[in-house]
Amino acid sequence: MATVEQKGMYKVFPRSGKKVSFTHYCPGCGHGIINKLIAEACAEMGLQDRTIFVDPVGCGVFTYYYWDAAHISAAHGRASAAATGACRARPDAVTIAYQGDGDLGAIGFNNAFQAASRGEKFGCIFVNNSLYGMTGGQMAPTTLDGEKTTTTPFGRDPALTGWPLHVCEVFNQLKAPVYIARVSVADTRRIMQAKQAIRKVFEIQRDGKGYAILEILSPCPTNFKMSVEKAADFCANEMEKEFPLGVFRDESKDAGRPESRPVPTAASCAELFAEKTVIPAAEDDPSFGEKRFKFAGYGGQGVLSLGLTVAEAARLERRHTLWFPSYGPEQRGGSANCSVVVSGKAIGSPTVEHPDVLVAMNQPAYERFVGDVVKGGTVIVDETVPVNVQPSEGVNLVRWPAIRMAEEFGVPKAANTMMLAALKKFGCTGLKGENLESALVASFKKKPELGEKNRELLRQAESRS
Repeated sequence: MATVEQKGMYKVFPRSGKKVSFTHYCPGCGHGIINKLIAEACAEMGLQDRTIFVDPVGCGVFTYYYWDAAHISAAHGRASAAATGACRARPDAVTIAYQGDGDLGAIGFNNAFQAASRGEKFGCIFVNNSLYGMTGGQMAPTTLDGEKTTTTPFGRDPALTGWPLHVCEVFNQLKAPVYIARVSVADTRRIMQAKQAIRKVFEIQRDGKGYAILEILSPCPTNFKMSVEKAADFCANEMEKEFPLGVFRDESKDAGRPESRPVPTAASCAELFAEKTVIPAAEDDPSFGEKRFKFAGYGGQGVLSLGLTVAEAARLERRHTLWFPSYGPEQRGGSANCSVVVSGKAIGSPTVEHPDVLVAMNQPAYERFVGDVVKGGTVIVDETVPVNVQPSEGVNLVRWPAIRMAEEFGVPKAANTMMLAALKKFGCTGLKGENLESALVASFKKKPELGEKNRELLRQAESRS
C-alpha cells in the first residue's frame, strides 16, 4: 500500500532534543488550528519551496519545528522588520510574518505599521488572543475593556490603560496595503473562512501584489482560565463585539495600482556621481593580510575623519575596506570611535573587536580598548593620557605628542592629522605614504586650502623625532 506523502508540516518535531508528533500549544489554543491552516495553504498551493516564514517571540516561537519551509527567527516585535529584509533580498519568495498581539501590537507596532505604510511585499498573519499568552497572561494592547488578566485582576480600565488597539482599523488608514481582513477560529464555520483568508494572503504574496495583513481572533483557554468550549464562546461572543470580523480592504485585483520604481543599479549610481568622483574598484590581493584599526577619543577630536582618511587611502590602493562609526548622542564632547578594516580580499564584517592598531586620543578611549589589541599590534596614544593600564604582552606602545604638536603649529584642531603622521611614520597601516597624504587632502575637498595646509603639517609632524 502506498503511503501518503507528508506535506506542509514535518512528520515529527525535534523539540527540546525529543522527536514528538504533537505541538507545544495548550489544548484548545487557536495557534494549533492556525498553524495547520497555514501549512495546508502553503502545501496545497505548491509554495513550500518559495516560502520564508518569519517566526516571532511568543506562543508562535516554535513554528520552525512545525512548518516544512524556510524560516527566520526574529527578536521580539521585529518580525515585520526581518520580513522586510527577507522580501527585499528575495523578491521571488513568498514571505510571511507570523505575530501575536503582544509582539505586533506593543513592542513591534511601529515596525509593523511602517512596513504596512511602505507597502512591503510580505504577508502578516496576526494572531489576536487579547493577552500575552506565553509569559503568563498579562494585559496586551488588545485586551478587552473589563477583561481580567494577571496585570488587570479587576478588569482592564480604559481610564488607566487605554482602550483596546484595533490593528486592522488603524492599518486601514494607510494607502499602501492591498489586503486587510479579520477572521476567527472559534468554530468550524469561522475556521473555514479563516482558511480562505489565509490562502488569500499566500496568493497575494505569490503574485507579488503587495502588503497584506490578516488578523485572526484566537481563544486562549489557559490564560482565559476557561474550558475549551467557554474560551471559544468568549472569542466568538465577546472578542468579536470589540473586533468585528470582515474584509476591510481587498485591492488585490486592482490592476491599476502603481508599480515600484526600478531599484537603482550600480551603473546608475556611478553615473549619478561620475562628475564628482571616480571610485576605483577593489582588487583581490592574497599577499595583503587583513588589518584592523580602532580610532577612539572624544567627539570633536576628529577620530571619525581620521578613520575615514585611512579607509580612503586603502581605497586608493584598490584594497577592500570598510569604515564603521560609533558615537554617543553628544555631537561634541561625548565618546566617539570608529573601526576600519583593510584587506586584500572581501571583508565579512565591519566590526573590530581585536584591533591590530589602536589610536587613542584620550584616557577613556585608551583604557576601554587597550586590552583588546592583538599580540604584535600597536597602540598609539596621545602623550597627555596617563598610562595607568599597560597593554598586553607583545603589544607595542607609542606615546605621541599629537595634541601638543597641533598647538605648537597653531592649529589645535589638527591633532588627528598629527596622529595620521604617527601612523605614517611608524608604518602602521601597510599603505603607501603618498596615498595617506592624498586621502588627507581629499578630506578637505570643500576647503582645498586646508587640505594643503594639513599635508604640510603632516610632513612636519612626521619629521619630528
